[in-house]
Amino acid sequence: MKGLKASISVLAAAAVCLLSVSASAEPASRLDEIIQRGTLRVGMTGDYRPFTYLDKTTGQFTGFDVDMADALGKALGVKVEFVPTAWPQMMKDFEADKFDIAMGGVSITLDRQKKGLFSTPIMREGKTPIARCADTGKYQTLADIDKPGTRVIVNPGGTNERFARANIKAAEVKVYNDNVTIFDEIAKGDADLMITDASETRYQQKLHPGVLCAMHPDKPFDFAEKAYWLQRDVPLKDFVDQWLHISMENGSFKKIYATWFE
Repeated sequence: MKGLKASISVLAAAAVCLLSVSASAEPASRLDEIIQRGTLRVGMTGDYRPFTYLDKTTGQFTGFDVDMADALGKALGVKVEFVPTAWPQMMKDFEADKFDIAMGGVSITLDRQKKGLFSTPIMREGKTPIARCADTGKYQTLADIDKPGTRVIVNPGGTNERFARANIKAAEVKVYNDNVTIFDEIAKGDADLMITDASETRYQQKLHPGVLCAMHPDKPFDFAEKAYWLQRDVPLKDFVDQWLHISMENGSFKKIYATWFE
């Protein structure tokens, strides 16, 4: 009996020891895991200028949030690995843990909040129209836009399509898969307008001077914020929030912003 008790005690001690070793070997958080791995995996669509653009010839990402991701990687002391995704499949890729953080003009939504955490917002804006400059007087309000014969073009799977489906009933909603060339469709007359984020309408107006005009980007139809979408890990969110706070206070955020938006 004494021998059995001694054996049980030895096994119990061994189990505690194994659990202790296992616990010490496993990262305590996603933040620890990223630092141990030496790589921050950043999900990006690569089709949303000026936030992110993927050159399919070179395989290189460029844009505001690309520069911000590089700055975050430097702050963490790790390399940045950009993981291509797309708006229609971003949620599935996030749930499959294909990346630690999604960047590239990601809007805060409650559906996304259910799956992860958002950083401190980096930008406040909303949906507003962009059309050929000659037509801006025709499409100032949703009532102006939502009429038979109006062709509203949208990219699939994101907040632009969701907004159009919720607010456009009489006009035609045309889904166009290439978010990089979608504005050319408006410029050449194959669509009348797009309703998208105010920041994007300002940028596309700069790319198409005198051809495409953003309508009231300072007074969008709704309220929205952009942020960085993180896997559910409080230490990682705390780090990203503190990094953003420092970046906004020391001018580094403003410097990157000016490169792409001013």
